[in-house]
Amino acid sequence: MNVKLLSFTPEPEKTVACAAKLCYAAADIDTVYDGLTDEKTASFLDMLESIGHESPIEHASFTFGIEGVSRSLLAQITRHRLASYSVQSQRYVREGKNDSGAFSFVLPPEIEKIPEAKEEFLAAMEEDARHYERLTELLKAKHEKELLAAGEEAKSAAGKAEKKAIEDARFVLPNACATKMICTMNARSLMNFFTLRCCSRAQWEIRELATRMLKEAKVAAPHLFRRAGPPCLRGACPEGKMSCGKASEVREAFSKL
Repeated sequence: MNVKLLSFTPEPEKTVACAAKLCYAAADIDTVYDGLTDEKTASFLDMLESIGHESPIEHASFTFGIEGVSRSLLAQITRHRLASYSVQSQRYVREGKNDSGAFSFVLPPEIEKIPEAKEEFLAAMEEDARHYERLTELLKAKHEKELLAAGEEAKSAAGKAEKKAIEDARFVLPNACATKMICTMNARSLMNFFTLRCCSRAQWEIRELATRMLKEAKVAAPHLFRRAGPPCLRGACPEGKMSCGKASEVREAFSKL
């Protein structure tokens, strides 16, 4: 997994603070940034948190580049609807091959721990790759023949035929298939994302992604995200009988993030 904060709102904390200042002080657009020292900015951020006024936080946005994650994770992260996603298309990009002879995929750690399970998993990936390549060949040959018969030039026919072929061949690819994306969220949506996905109850892959994204976000806006993470960082665990029971360990781990 590779996670990188590609861009973010310039001076995100001051942007949030100026929005808060406009709400609560007799400021106008020309002077709203005046006097916003680091201390004043922190004070506004603390005030917003203390009274639960979250809408000013939405004025700061963060764009992440993410790769080496599974299509299974893609199905989970896109449930966070207040975000923008651009994902590498299996319809237009043919899946390549890695060193094992299959396409790139994510191997779950629990499967990797058991030699027999890992062997079974890798065999499944290789079989899927064979089916994908064979389906692509069969479909491409059909489409290419039709395009040539319709008068298409050979080079153009080959390119169009492959695109049409992988459009249907991709149906055989598994959830483990690796993907990459660019994701943009405003800070309020990120806070919610971190609350839900940094929790031990989240699935391991998206939990790792959320934790890495939080680490990146803290570099850009340390005061804004200082208390971001699973809900047990800010109080009692809300999971009830489903709690991991390790709140103190979780708090210690995130304090070092």
